[in-house]
Amino acid sequence: LYLPNIEKINILGLDKSEKNDFLIEFERFKSNNLLSLDKTLIEEKINSNELIERYSVFKIYPSSLQIDLKKTEFLANIIRNGKTFFVGSNGKIINSNGRSIELPFIFGEYDSKNFFKLKKDIEESLLNYSEIKNLFVFPSGRWDIETKSGILIKLPKKRQKESLNLFSKLIQKDEFNQVKIIDFRQKNQVIVNE
Repeated sequence: LYLPNIEKINILGLDKSEKNDFLIEFERFKSNNLLSLDKTLIEEKINSNELIERYSVFKIYPSSLQIDLKKTEFLANIIRNGKTFFVGSNGKIINSNGRSIELPFIFGEYDSKNFFKLKKDIEESLLNYSEIKNLFVFPSGRWDIETKSGILIKLPKKRQKESLNLFSKLIQKDEFNQVKIIDFRQKNQVIVNE
């Protein structure tokens, strides 16, 4: 069975400049035919790109390759060695290359597992992630959240979602409109500072 070498590589899910960068990286695969193409080499090449969250690779016989890519979503900013990076929904730290996106900043020692647990708790709570200005993580793994309205929420290590729901309910009440700090760290207790 004779198959011609790969003639066309179609990449979906990226803008034009990103697509061109990818096509340049994949040019070397054109010296293969679809049967002899090592799929793990393609997967390694895609996985090395920090902007990609998910992908599918399709061999279209006799001589085309289609790669469907889903870009990662930027979730937060983080500063390392004086430079700003993005935290992607794929868990990777991505160079911002000087771009500025209005996202919460994470301060402290970033741990992806701990961050994604907090992110999930926020998504499942009444607090809208877009209301968050800064996230502070402590060595214990506990978080403080600063809202864009200037309120500092001191979360307990456990019961984060419940505390965020309670915060969202309290902040609606008139007597809490001057509050600057709400501390949920003590079980069954809320400490408020104006």
